Amino acid sequence: MGDQGTGGIESRGVESNTTRRMSEPRPNSHDDQMKQQAAETKTTNGESEEQQKYAQTGPRHLLPVASPSPLVVDGGLSRNPSTSSNASGSSRNMFDFPSRSRTPRPPEPPVTKATLSELDVNKIIHNPKLRHDINFDPDLHFRPNVDGEKGRRKQEKANQFWNMLTEQLQLFIMNRDEFMIRFGQGEDWCLPQLLNSVKEIIQTLVPQRDRMYLEEGLNVELIMQQFGKGIADLEKLASWLSGVLKSHCAPMRDEWVDEMYNQLTNGNKTNDMEELVQGMRSLLSVLEAMKLDVANHQIRCLRPILIEDTVHFEQRFFLKKIRDGKMDSAPARRWYLAVRQYYSRNPASIQAFGEMGPFFEGVCRMMLPSTNIYSHPDTFVFDEERIAKLRSDMIDAVNLEVCMRVYMLMERRYRYCNGLSAMSAIPSPFLATPLSEKSEDEGSENSRPSSLVFSSAGSAHSSPRNSFVLPAQPVSNRPEDRQIRAQNLYNSLVALLQTSPANSRSVNRWKAMKDSLALQIFRFTNAPAQELLLFEAELDYHISEPGSPIFQQVEQYYFFRLLTEVQQRVKDLKGLTGAALFSVATGGRLHGPSRTWDGPRDNAGRDRTSLENAIREAREEGGVEDMATRLAHMGLLHWRVWSHIIYDGELDSVVAEPDMPMAI
Repeated sequence: MGDQGTGGIESRGVESNTTRRMSEPRPNSHDDQMKQQAAETKTTNGESEEQQKYAQTGPRHLLPVASPSPLVVDGGLSRNPSTSSNASGSSRNMFDFPSRSRTPRPPEPPVTKATLSELDVNKIIHNPKLRHDINFDPDLHFRPNVDGEKGRRKQEKANQFWNMLTEQLQLFIMNRDEFMIRFGQGEDWCLPQLLNSVKEIIQTLVPQRDRMYLEEGLNVELIMQQFGKGIADLEKLASWLSGVLKSHCAPMRDEWVDEMYNQLTNGNKTNDMEELVQGMRSLLSVLEAMKLDVANHQIRCLRPILIEDTVHFEQRFFLKKIRDGKMDSAPARRWYLAVRQYYSRNPASIQAFGEMGPFFEGVCRMMLPSTNIYSHPDTFVFDEERIAKLRSDMIDAVNLEVCMRVYMLMERRYRYCNGLSAMSAIPSPFLATPLSEKSEDEGSENSRPSSLVFSSAGSAHSSPRNSFVLPAQPVSNRPEDRQIRAQNLYNSLVALLQTSPANSRSVNRWKAMKDSLALQIFRFTNAPAQELLLFEAELDYHISEPGSPIFQQVEQYYFFRLLTEVQQRVKDLKGLTGAALFSVATGGRLHGPSRTWDGPRDNAGRDRTSLENAIREAREEGGVEDMATRLAHMGLLHWRVWSHIIYDGELDSVVAEPDMPMAI
C-alpha cells in the first residue's frame, strides 16, 4: 500500500474489495438516505420508555441508571453501540443493533505509573530496605524484574495485553461495525489505556513547566475521537512523542527512540498491526528505561547522604515499629545476653572489638554450618540475604577443605600402591587447563568436565562410576608433584562445584554432587578401582555432616580463622564514618551531586591505604578474607543501629523522634 499522507490507518471494508482510509468516512447508502429523510420529518412528543432508562453524559458515554446484573456494574460505563465514525450512524436508532454482552475490561498495560511508582525519589528515601542495602552494594541500581517466577508471570501478562491490542486493531481495520458494537468510542479497550499510561509516565519525567504542552500534544480523548472517525494522524503523534522523549532522555536512548518512531510510522503506512504494536511496545520500554535512568541517577547522587543518615533513619524506623507493637525486641535481647555468657574475653578480642566483643563472636558463630540457619534475631531482618550468602560461602569453604583432607588421607594410604593396577591420577586436560582456556572443539563435543564424562556410548543414564575408564599410568610421588596435584584437584573441585544449579542451597548442592566429587578425588590417587564405592560412602559421611569428626575440626578451624580476620578488620574500620566505611569495605567510590569522594584526606586515611589495597586483593582471591570484610562491615553498621536500643542500652531511655523530618 502506498503512503497515506496524513498517516491514517487504512481499513479494508467487508462489503467492498476496495481499500478505504480511516480519514474517508463511509458514504450513506440510498436506503439510509431515505430513512434519514423520513426521520427528519417525524416529531416526537416525548422519549420512549426504553430511552428513559439512559442518561447521556457526553457525546460518547451513556450511564446506566439501573443495572440488571453485577456484570454490567463491573464493566463500568455502558456505551452507545451504534455510535460510529460513519455518517450513516446518525440515521440509525440507537437500539437497532442486537443487545451485546459487556466486553470484559482489558488488562492493564505492562508498564504504568503505578508499577513505576517505587522509582519515585520520595519512595526511594523512605524505603528502609533499599536504604540499608545501599550501604553494601556500590553497584546497586534498579533494573526491570524479568527473573524467576515473578518475571515469567509479568511477561505472560504483558504478552496477553499486546496480543489483545493487536486483535482489537485488526478488528477495527477489518470490521469497524463489529468493533463499534463491542467497544463504541469508550476507553474500555487497550489503546486508550495504553495512551493514558504513556501520558501519566511522561508527566513524571518532564518538568512542571512542560506539562501544559503535554496536555496539548497528547490529548487522549481527542485522539480517540479522531481514531473513531478515521482521521487520527499516528505519524504526527509518533513524531511528537519522539521529540519529547529525545529532549528528556539520555543520548544513549536516542537510537531506541528512532526505532520506536520507525516501527510506528511503518506499521501505520503498511497497515501492519504487528509492527505497529511493536512500536508501542518499544514506546513503553523507552519510558521504563528513562524512568530507571532517572531513579539510578538519583541513587548515585543521594548515596553519600543516605549512607551517612543510615543509623539515624533506621533507629527512628525500628523504634516506631517497637513502640507500635509491630516488633518484639525481647528475643534479640535474649540472644545478646546468651552470646555474652560464652564470650571468650581473650586479650586480642578485647583489644580489637572493645565492647563489641560478645556481639562479633556471636555473629561469627552464626556463619557456621552447624548453627541453626534461623538462629539470628529479628534485628538482622535487613541482612538476611547477606547472612545467607556468608553461610553459603562458609559451607563451600568448609566442605572443600573436608574434601582435601579426605584426599590427603587416601593419598597417603595408597601412595605407594602399584601404578599398573591402579587408576591413573594424571589430571585430564580439563584439570590441567583453566575453564576459560578450553578449546571450542572440546566444549562443543562434550560440555561436561572430563570428571563427569559418561560411558563411551554416551548414555545419559550411565553413572560416573560404572563408566569410569582411564589407562593406567604411574603417579610421581615427589613432594613438589604432590603439591601441584593437590592444587589441581582443588581447582577442579571448584570448577565442578560451579556446574551445579546456582539457585540450590549449598547443603543440598553438595549432597547432590557427592558422587561426582568422590570420583574426581579418586582420580588423583593410586587407590585400586574396587575402593571407589567405599570412598564414596566415606566422603558422604563427612560432607555437610556436623557429626563428622573431620567436619567438626575443619569448621572450628574456619571459625577461629574468620574470627581472627574479623578482629583485624573491625580494629581498622570501627573509627570510620558511614561513608568512609562503605568506601573502604566495598572498594567503591562515592559520587555525590557535586563532588567525588576518594576517602579521608588526613594522616589516618593514608595509613589505611594498605588496608584498602589488601581488602581489594582479598576480594579478588576470595576466601575467608573476603568473608571477614563483609561480616565486619555488616556487623559494625548493625551495632551502631542497635547497641543503644537493645544490646547495651535500655529501650525506655532512648529518645526517638519518629516524625522528625529526614536529614536529606
